[in-house]
Amino acid sequence: MAKNKVVNKMMKLLSEENLEKYQVTLNSSKKTEMVVERGEISLLRTIADTNLRITAINKNKKASVNINRIDDSSLEEATKNILELLETSEIDEAYDISPFQESKQFEIGSKVPNKDDMYKLLIQFIEEVKLEYPKLNISESSLTFNFTEVNLVNSNGVDYLQTKGIYNFYVVFTAKDGENISSMNFASFSMNELDKNLLDTATVRSRIKENIEQIETKPITEKFVGDVLITPDYLADLIATFAAIGLSDGALIAGTSVLKDSIGKKIASEKLSICSNPRSKQICDGYSITSDGFEAKDIMIIEKGVLKSHLLGLYGAKKTAKKRAENSGSAYVVDSGEVSYEDMIKKVKKGILLSRFSGGNPSPSGDFSGIAKNSYYIEDGKVQYPISETMIAGNIYDMFNNIKEISKEQVNFGNSIMPWLLTTGVTISGK
Repeated sequence: MAKNKVVNKMMKLLSEENLEKYQVTLNSSKKTEMVVERGEISLLRTIADTNLRITAINKNKKASVNINRIDDSSLEEATKNILELLETSEIDEAYDISPFQESKQFEIGSKVPNKDDMYKLLIQFIEEVKLEYPKLNISESSLTFNFTEVNLVNSNGVDYLQTKGIYNFYVVFTAKDGENISSMNFASFSMNELDKNLLDTATVRSRIKENIEQIETKPITEKFVGDVLITPDYLADLIATFAAIGLSDGALIAGTSVLKDSIGKKIASEKLSICSNPRSKQICDGYSITSDGFEAKDIMIIEKGVLKSHLLGLYGAKKTAKKRAENSGSAYVVDSGEVSYEDMIKKVKKGILLSRFSGGNPSPSGDFSGIAKNSYYIEDGKVQYPISETMIAGNIYDMFNNIKEISKEQVNFGNSIMPWLLTTGVTISGK
C-alpha cells in the first residue's frame, strides 16, 4: 500500500463502502518561479498545490471527484460525493481501472531547484539580449522549476509513485524600430539541468533574430498552391493536432477519425516516422505513469508512413474494442531525414517558411484554414522576405502524404524532438 497517509486514508474510506473498483491519485506540486519584467527580475516566488482525484466504479457506473483540501473531513465529504454521483451515473460496461502491476517508483530530474544558477542564467539572458538585440522588447519571461510527486493507487493493487523535477524557460517578445512593430512571438523549452545558455537553447536565438527581421513585412500579392517548410516549433503543434483529430479517445469513440481502421496501413509519406517517447533519456519532460494507471512505455506511432498505434486509453480501448496504447501520447519525436535545412530551402520553387499558425481546429477530415504568422516567403530556392499575415488552407493528412523532405537537423525542446519538414499542396493566399 502507498506510503502517503492521505492516499491510505482515502483508500480505506472507499473500501469501507464495498465499491467494486476505485482509484486514487494524489498530485502534489511545488513551483519555484523567477519572472522578468521590463528587463529585470521582478519576482521570485514558490507556489505549492495539491490535487486529489478519486474515481470509483460500481455496477458499471463511474464517478470522479477532484479536491484540493486533504484533511480528514474533506476526504469524508469526497466519499459522500462519490456515492451520490454513482447513483446518477449512466451505465457503461467500458468503465474500468488498470489490472494489478508490480509496485514501482520512478524519478525524473532533481527534487530541489538550484536558485543561484537560475538567477545567474536569467541575468545572463537579460544582459545578452540587451546587448545583441536592442530592438527587442521582452513582454514576458520566466524560468521555473516544477517539482511534482504523483502517487497513483487502485483497488487492484496498483501502487505507483513518480517524482519529477523540471526547469522550464518561456519568453514572449516583439521588436520595434521607430513606429514599426513586429508581430508577437515566443519561445520555450524544458531541461533537467541548468547547464546551457538560455539564449542558445532550442530555437530561442533564431526566433528572436527572426522577430527583429519581421519588424518590416511585405504581403504576398497572389493566391497559389505551393510548398510549406514547417519549422520545428510549429511541427510540434501540428503533430499534437493530428493526434487529437485522428488518434485520440474522443475521435475514435465518436467514429469521426479517418484513421479508425488504418492500423498497419500506409497513411503518410514513407519519409515520416513519429514516436511517442515519454521514457526516453532524450526527453527530459516525460512521464512514467499514465493517467489510467499503467506504466508508460515508448511507442512507435507512424513508421515510414505506416500507422502502428492509436493513442487509446483504457476506456477508449474497451469502448472501441481496439488496442490500448502503451502511453498517453505527447513526448513526440519525429525521425530526422537526409537533407540539410539549407538544402531544403533550395528545393522550394514557391512557398512559405511557416513558423506559427493561428486558426480554428481542423475538421475531422483534416481540412484547415488560418493565418500564417511570423513566416517568410520563399521563391526559387531563397528566403525572400518576412510576410504580413497570410491565409493558408490545406489538409493535415495530405500534408503528411505530400512530404518532400525532412531535415537532418533536429531541435530538442525537452518535451519533444522535431526537425524541419517540407511538404506541398497547400493553398497560400496573399492580398
